[in-house]
Amino acid sequence: MATPMEVAVRIISTFRAKRAVPPCLETRMFKHLFNGTAALALLCTPAFAQNAGGETVVVSATRLATPLSDVGSSVTVITADDIALHQQRSLADVLRTVPGLNIAQSGGAGAQTSVFLRGTNSSHTKVLLDGIDIGDPSNPTGAADISKLLAGDIARVEVLRGPQGALYGSDAIGGVISITTKTGEGPARLTASAEGGSFDTFNQSAALAGSDGAFHYTATLQHQHVGATPVTPLSLLLPGEKRNDDYYDNVTGSTRLGYDVSDALSLDLVGHVNSSLGKITNDAFDYVTYVSYPAYTRSRIATLQYDGRASAKLTLGGITQTLGLAYNASAISSHDPDNGNSLVAGNRIKLDWQGHGEIAEGQTLVLGAETARDAIHKPISFGITTNAGYAELNSDFGDGLNNSVSLRFDDNSRYGSKLTWHVAPSWTIGETRLKASAGSGFKAPSLQQLFGPYGHNPLLKPETSTGYDVGIEQGFLSGAASAGLTWFHNDIANLINYDATFTPINVDRARTQGVESFIAYKPIDALTLRADYTYTDAINAVTHAALLRRPRHKASFDVAWQALDSLLLDASLLYVGPRNDVGRESFAPEKLGAYTTVNLAATWTVSPSLALYGRVENLADRRYQDPDGFLRPGLGAWAGVKASL
Repeated sequence: MATPMEVAVRIISTFRAKRAVPPCLETRMFKHLFNGTAALALLCTPAFAQNAGGETVVVSATRLATPLSDVGSSVTVITADDIALHQQRSLADVLRTVPGLNIAQSGGAGAQTSVFLRGTNSSHTKVLLDGIDIGDPSNPTGAADISKLLAGDIARVEVLRGPQGALYGSDAIGGVISITTKTGEGPARLTASAEGGSFDTFNQSAALAGSDGAFHYTATLQHQHVGATPVTPLSLLLPGEKRNDDYYDNVTGSTRLGYDVSDALSLDLVGHVNSSLGKITNDAFDYVTYVSYPAYTRSRIATLQYDGRASAKLTLGGITQTLGLAYNASAISSHDPDNGNSLVAGNRIKLDWQGHGEIAEGQTLVLGAETARDAIHKPISFGITTNAGYAELNSDFGDGLNNSVSLRFDDNSRYGSKLTWHVAPSWTIGETRLKASAGSGFKAPSLQQLFGPYGHNPLLKPETSTGYDVGIEQGFLSGAASAGLTWFHNDIANLINYDATFTPINVDRARTQGVESFIAYKPIDALTLRADYTYTDAINAVTHAALLRRPRHKASFDVAWQALDSLLLDASLLYVGPRNDVGRESFAPEKLGAYTTVNLAATWTVSPSLALYGRVENLADRRYQDPDGFLRPGLGAWAGVKASL
């Protein structure tokens, strides 16, 4: 008699052979087959959802759960197990080693964080949290603020590279970062953790998750406190001036609720709220020497961010439809002893519908429609509406050949309409996988750029891009090893810059191109090795100058070792090459040197309900600035305990 695990594996294999949605991601459709048995519980586990049957499943590339081998786009998947292995506490830390992506963070925890994906600007990456676009309408560029996102409730992160306007609209010139939080299954389980260590750190978290019949739930509360991070280089301080360390405190709550009304209809609700307080060193300006320098005082920056989405999914006659309503808002208040108080606030409300079904054997059609209203309330009051529709055809031609073609039309109440497209074929031949993608994207002007109080231009046009990539991946040693190489190229036009009167104008062009590569090897079940290398050539297409904060060379190496059944060890190395920047003090061009950091992590499972862990970051105490004038943390050590009931 087959075990529940064997039953689950057989079902997944059957549906994959038919190119249907893996049941681990559509469990509600199969409840009538299992009626709450152990096999159903296994089908719902993160291990199956994230790597069902030994193959990674991605959603962001096509908006449908699709085996990675069928996807032509370049995607990196990071799971909750990966995050736990490295003991990462923020989304910024999770993303640092992703190929093709560079992080610049102005200080320690909670500091302003910029993401440069395939050499594009920091505002050219769309960020989704449980399907919610968390780009901030009140931000000067409209970019999402990822610096406040903690990692304790993350189930998986998908980083989709290349222009993705055809499925995601504005902001996805460089790509998309899609974050999915954890869901509850099985008996109620309470977990809690606490850790302390360097830089006056004291972090805690608690989570309750489970299911009861048709109802499943999870609720997570996280607290991050990092009270003293040295950020200002001593060389920038005036004679006799004392350095003020950065202070950061973050409380984040999240929940995910679901109810299966029937085998065909399910309801879901997700919500997140974040409240943080930072105390950072101001920059002063000398109007005689025209030089900036760190001031004696610190600013207090209080941030409140919250968002939620309610959705309903209906499957009838082989057609699945989802209707969702999302809302997100932010308010950032600052107190600067030298310049007084300020408040910036904005919000977005979005209604979306998507449906998909098989229109012929191996041909799945996806249709979608959206309407969104972005608004800024402080320091100005303006709003803008965008309506959009998209269509995508996913094709399985057999013999490992797949393709995805999509088209989207966006109509905006201010800057008019945009048509974007995307195509992504892939072909798997034995252990060889060939893939390619090409597409277009755009970045709409932000509300502050259109109407802001400090220089604006209501005639701004969207920034636009066209990009493509070609790659190959090869398996070796009967699947124990693999390697891959992807070449990419992007052309970006109408980039927004500022003239002599600080008025934003469409003037610049950029070109980014490079190579992303990896090699992975698992010599034994207990040992996993992986190395990644990215070469990025990002230049201003007019002046041919290298774009700021984009290193040409970036490499990472990771070794994970299950030394004992109860002991998990990990060592990781990150190399970031030289890059151009602008001096914090002088505003003159600067060349930042390369740096290498080494992190170690260990987890000891004392019992099924108790684990002890510890980590060391920047083992060699490498002192470096990224960006210029902002020190990254030196050697640090932390230890903690995690318990579950």
